Amino acid sequence: MLLSRIAKTAFSQSSQAARIAAGNHHMGLLRKGFPAAPTYHTWLRDVIASGNGDRSSLLRPADVFRVNSRGIGHTPHFQYPSAEAVQDDLYSGADDARVPGLEPTKAGEKPRVVVLGTGWAGCRFLKGLDTKLYDIVCISPRNHMVFTPLLASTCVGTLEFRSVAEPVSRIQSALSGAPNSYFYLASCTGIDTHKHQVCCESVSSAGLPDEPYHFKVAYDKLVIAAGADPLTFNIRGVKEHAMFLREVQHAQEIRRKLLLNLMLSEAPGISEEEKKRLLHCVVIGGGPTGVEFSGELSDFIMRDVRQRFSHAKDYIQVTLIEASEILSSFDVGLRQYATNHLTKSGVRLVRGVVKEVLPEKILLSDGTCVPYGLLVWSTGVGPSEFVKSLDLPKSPGGRIGVDEWLRVPSVEDVFALGDCAGFLEQTGRPVLPALAQVAEREGKYLANLFNQMGKQNGGRAHCAKDIPLGDPFVYRHLGSLASVGRYKALVDLRQSKDAKGISMAGFVSWFIWRSAYLTRVVSWRNRFYVAVNWATTLVFGRDNSRIG
Repeated sequence: MLLSRIAKTAFSQSSQAARIAAGNHHMGLLRKGFPAAPTYHTWLRDVIASGNGDRSSLLRPADVFRVNSRGIGHTPHFQYPSAEAVQDDLYSGADDARVPGLEPTKAGEKPRVVVLGTGWAGCRFLKGLDTKLYDIVCISPRNHMVFTPLLASTCVGTLEFRSVAEPVSRIQSALSGAPNSYFYLASCTGIDTHKHQVCCESVSSAGLPDEPYHFKVAYDKLVIAAGADPLTFNIRGVKEHAMFLREVQHAQEIRRKLLLNLMLSEAPGISEEEKKRLLHCVVIGGGPTGVEFSGELSDFIMRDVRQRFSHAKDYIQVTLIEASEILSSFDVGLRQYATNHLTKSGVRLVRGVVKEVLPEKILLSDGTCVPYGLLVWSTGVGPSEFVKSLDLPKSPGGRIGVDEWLRVPSVEDVFALGDCAGFLEQTGRPVLPALAQVAEREGKYLANLFNQMGKQNGGRAHCAKDIPLGDPFVYRHLGSLASVGRYKALVDLRQSKDAKGISMAGFVSWFIWRSAYLTRVVSWRNRFYVAVNWATTLVFGRDNSRIG
């Protein structure tokens, strides 16, 4: 009996010590920003599964801890399905403050500007904002800006993908170095303009404690530069079977598909009809993106495919389908030049309207069936689902409505710019086109406006009502450029479609096109990349390695 009692006492003490050590370990992890260990959740799961007790009494204030990791307060997430109801109760209503997030700024801290998006408008705004006046939080599902005018060149290997991608931390160094400025790889899911906060969801497959991982960020000023989505006109099959050309990953997908079809077409036993289908590249949309991509494809076929894929050179073909005229915003003479040049380069121009997209063919409204191996959809952009979901005034076309100073007038401290914003009808101004130069000009203007407000102590929430904003935003069009392939391009320097101005086409225009875009690339690093890529392609041809 004595030995048994001694053994029980020793076992009890060792178990207690183990529990204390485990608790200290779990609390250490919690302080580092990791979720709570499963011991507590196992007990919670067992109690709920047994049906005993009231759920409201399971969670006491002492059961919830708040810690901080890179500026975000973390609340432990419940990791078992049986506790989901408790989690929902915890994060709703009065307990909403316990959701992880950045709290409102306090006295003595700089005002916080939250920027949604890393496109042309958002990045130009970030570049010009004075970080001595503001802390910056940038939220976007991508951590770089894409130099879209040169994106078509990456699809065929004229340029490498890194040449058109600029990390946002290089554009605004405060995001990687300032103590209260952050970049969050996430998407905004909602905006609470009354509480001055945005709700976000981190990118999936990030290995965070909960998927999807939600958090909030409070703001003093909010800048919405969330961009736009490709227009599909609700045509059936477009999203499922077509490829778009808006992001670097789109260009990567197009390049892989193009090279895959070229190599598969040489497999033994492939019929003539199937070869023609595999090597038929169809581009929908005759705007600058569609025309430049068609020109790059024709260059790739004439110079590289004929040399390195000799068995496929007689089968590959490019078709450009447009409902009206290609490059409708350009001068009539330039449109005719582009039509003639593309036709000579082997691009087949078809006027038609797409009715439906099937896995291996397109149906046009006149009944024509067009088989394809690669389909690229480039018919312009429209409001994204995120923009549509916002309870904010809308301009004609469904964009976020703004006034002459790019403010959203119905709410306080909210601004919008770029492809997601447009002037409200009562301003008497037309909605500006979704162009890079429009977005860049708006970003520069708004950064100067914010710097002016900050110097007059108007950077904090609810503090800019009586501050004079100065001159409203005015856009002046500088002209349009477009490459049509084979060292030819178009330059249209008219300020509007009906105005008079310089317009030219040919080799000199191509030289101007390349020089202009080389100088507009964001950093000297990427300018060097672009120049070296162009020189390498000129001397050695395009790289046809299929990676991935």
